[in-house]
Amino acid sequence: MRILRPSRTPPVPPVAVFRFSPTEGPAYFADWLDAHALPWRLIALDDGAPVPAESDTFAGIAMMGGPMAVYDALPWVSPLSGLLRDAVARGVPVIGHCLGGQLLAQALGARVERAPRPEIGWFDVDVEPSPSARAWFGGRDRFTTFQWHYDGFALPERAQRVLTGAAHPNQAYVVDERHIGFQCHIEMTSALVESWLESGAGELPEASGATLQSAAAIRDGAEAHLPALHEVAAAVYTRWAQGLRR
Repeated sequence: MRILRPSRTPPVPPVAVFRFSPTEGPAYFADWLDAHALPWRLIALDDGAPVPAESDTFAGIAMMGGPMAVYDALPWVSPLSGLLRDAVARGVPVIGHCLGGQLLAQALGARVERAPRPEIGWFDVDVEPSPSARAWFGGRDRFTTFQWHYDGFALPERAQRVLTGAAHPNQAYVVDERHIGFQCHIEMTSALVESWLESGAGELPEASGATLQSAAAIRDGAEAHLPALHEVAAAVYTRWAQGLRR
């Protein structure tokens, strides 16, 4: 008599989510992964977690923001750069938010350096007029996003710019239609905004200027812009997740 055994579906590999600072967790990105039943594993480099040696144990690699610079003497920059190059070579999708976008750019040979002026607050960005760029951003031409950065990146070789801004032209780029790096923050939630207003209070002006906004303006902007920004982020994450290893 043949005994039927229940089939076992291989477990889906997790998305590796790299955190560089306890104040800059995955926020809406984690909310989106959870809502779509996509497993993820937090790798807290700020808490001493080691950088994995290879990328093929993950469905994808995500990197959040952080207050440090990619050119700082940090022990995890070199091994993480190697992991990112391995991921791009193997076709494991990478997404980088702000510092994460800078790290991916540098790993792929692009220059990251101090920008002429910082950018903190809610600012409009324009989607480049290409079919690829419009597809990544759900057909939008422009939207308001959040910024908190002092550095900027040049475009890596083979990268296509998909998002630009008035103060910093390189706001997002795509490599091989699979990997995407941001200068801006599309992962914001109200809790994350409030956390940064507290931890970064000393960086904010009393009155808003061309590229720096006050705490009051940022708080008001969160209420006005977060719902639409979540729609943008969902469009980006949906397209990025199409390439995840299953």
